[in-house]
Amino acid sequence: MSGEGESLPWRSRAMLMLGRGVLQVISRTWRVRVVNGEYVRELRRTGRPFIFALWHGQLLPLLWHHRGEGVLILISEHRDGELVARAAQSLGYGLIRGSSTHGGDRALISLVRELQGGHEVAITPDGPRGPARTFAPGALIAAQRSDTFILPVAASADRAWRLRSWDRFMIPKPFARLTVAYGAPAKVLATTSRAAAEEGGRFERLLNEAVEIAGG
Repeated sequence: MSGEGESLPWRSRAMLMLGRGVLQVISRTWRVRVVNGEYVRELRRTGRPFIFALWHGQLLPLLWHHRGEGVLILISEHRDGELVARAAQSLGYGLIRGSSTHGGDRALISLVRELQGGHEVAITPDGPRGPARTFAPGALIAAQRSDTFILPVAASADRAWRLRSWDRFMIPKPFARLTVAYGAPAKVLATTSRAAAEEGGRFERLLNEAVEIAGG
C-alpha cells in the first residue's frame, strides 16, 4: 500500500483526518448491545474462515465494532473507496481492493486466496454504488469456491444521522445506543460459480433478517 498522503488530494486528506478525529470522539460515547454474538465466537473457536456480509449503509458502526481484529475488507477502487480504505486501515483492517465493476476478477481471486488461507473477510454486497440491499454475486462466488460460511451482520442506532446517499449511510449520534446483531452462518449450496450467483435472493433475506433482529 502506498504512503498515507499519496494519491489523495489535500481536500480528501483533510476530510479523512477530520473524520477520524470526529469518529474517535463520538464512538467512545456509543453504548453497544450485541445479539447472537455466539455465532462469531463459535466460528473463531473452530478456526474456520468466514465472510462478514453487511449492507453498505451500516458500514461505519460495524467498522468501529470490529476494529483491531485483523479482518480483511473488500473496498472499491474509486475515489470514495480510497477514503474508506484509509479509514479502515487506521482501525486495523487489511485491504482487498476491487469491486464487481472495477477490478472484480482480481478482487475475487484475492478473496478466495485469503479465505483459503484462513482469514476473515468483510464484504458489503450492495457496494460500492448499489442498488441498496441487493446481494451482488461476488461474495457468493468467493464463498462457494473457498467452501466458507457467510455470516450476516447488521447494526442499528436509536439516534443517527442519515446521509442523502443511495444507501442512506448511517452515522450514529453521540451517546447513541447501538445494536449489533448476527444471523446464523450459512453456506452457499451451489456447486458451481454460475449457480452460486443465483443464490442472491436467499442471502438478501438472511441479511435482512439480521437487520430486523438489530431493530433496523
